[in-house]
Amino acid sequence: MSDLGVAEIPVDEKERPLPPPQPPARNALLDGPILRTLLWLAWPNVIALTAGTCVVIAETSYIGRLGVEALAAMALVFPTVILTMTMSGGAMGGGVASAIARALGAGDIERASTLASHALLIGLCFGLVFMLGMLIFGPALLELLGGRGNVLTQAVAYTQIFFGGAVLPWLMNTMSGILRGTGNMKLPSALMLSSAVCQIILGGTLGLGLGPIPQFGMRGVAAGSLIAYLISISVMAWYLFSGRGRVIPKIRGLRIRMPMFFDILKVGAIACFSPLQSVLTISIFTHMLASFGTEILAGYGIGARLEFMLTSIAFAVGIATVPMVGMSIGAQRIARARRICWIAGVVAFVSVGAFASFIAVFPDIWVNLFTDDASVRAASRQYLSTAAPMYAFLGLATTCYFSSQGAAKVIGPVLAQTARLLFISAGGWWLQSRGATAQQFFVLASSSMILLGALSCLSVVVTRWGPKQRAVPVARAALL
Repeated sequence: MSDLGVAEIPVDEKERPLPPPQPPARNALLDGPILRTLLWLAWPNVIALTAGTCVVIAETSYIGRLGVEALAAMALVFPTVILTMTMSGGAMGGGVASAIARALGAGDIERASTLASHALLIGLCFGLVFMLGMLIFGPALLELLGGRGNVLTQAVAYTQIFFGGAVLPWLMNTMSGILRGTGNMKLPSALMLSSAVCQIILGGTLGLGLGPIPQFGMRGVAAGSLIAYLISISVMAWYLFSGRGRVIPKIRGLRIRMPMFFDILKVGAIACFSPLQSVLTISIFTHMLASFGTEILAGYGIGARLEFMLTSIAFAVGIATVPMVGMSIGAQRIARARRICWIAGVVAFVSVGAFASFIAVFPDIWVNLFTDDASVRAASRQYLSTAAPMYAFLGLATTCYFSSQGAAKVIGPVLAQTARLLFISAGGWWLQSRGATAQQFFVLASSSMILLGALSCLSVVVTRWGPKQRAVPVARAALL
């Protein structure tokens, strides 16, 4: 001890160098190569969405065994089911992923966990709204869409079961959004894949009957979907609340905070208008084509199936941009966020466009899968040769939509979808008034795809991403 009572440090300890500072942990979504990271996040989504397409095909197959009336009933219900899934998954789920990714990009894990809890409340409330809305007004809506007799009865039976459990798909897609916001694409995609398998097995078994299990018809098909969703919810809830994810939703001691709701809804609620307008656009165009007869309508339907399959690829790439762009925005790396958007746009444009253009040149490869009717085949070839190459612009618009979700600036792509809806409506009315041919309507459809892609890109260019800079008063600036 020295005279001052302070312990002396040995000379060798004084001279021992301090350990070098540890570099901050790298975050692949913020620091990794954009293209490689994007593809790494996107490939599980591609597999999962392909499985979802298989569910649609399988359901069509075994519902067909229930009879023509069951197929017609499913056609009535299908738009509302698709609207539920796209709103809860791509729209509101994207808003959830965006808010959590921006919080994590800013390094605020506490905020991300609180956002996750508020997201679950939003999913619960929207699920209840869909449930009550369809149980109360569903039969009248299905009748308005043309349901009559036994077709309407079977459609109502499916609606009562599926929308009676509407909370389940909303909670499932909300939990998927939470995980995707943290950059975890593999678990939601793996569960989508397993859920698809369960839907096919359970829906077929309960719908058609097997062994001691009776045939429940359309009610059984709907119940099979809900059971599959419940299994996925159970796994994701265990994963999130056990602390295995980057965020743990706060339940105990949670205080409801309106800014948290706003942070999610300012993206998710606005984004919900995009699938709504998309379904409305397709419905209006289909109604216009119906005047040309069954063959033209069926030929268009075959082309629309290809559109659905290929835009799933763009969806897989687009949803991968949400956490990448969101974290970049949260970390104030705006230039990187925009590069992510454009690189994803090029990937979707090229991949979708290449495959669609190949089918446009050789349409029989696709058409032969669905029909042998000469008139329907001719209409399908005509539509695919005109519109299929323009599917690339749908892929581009999809990635701009999801990237804008990540940046919390989604109103531009939604307005682009509005412009397409008005273009189809006004253009279709003008063509009908002049007795146009089906080919001219196909040109209208392909032109609307170019319009949507161009306006979606323009919205990204002209919209300011990132928080607004606050002006500093002159007097205060002088002091600083």
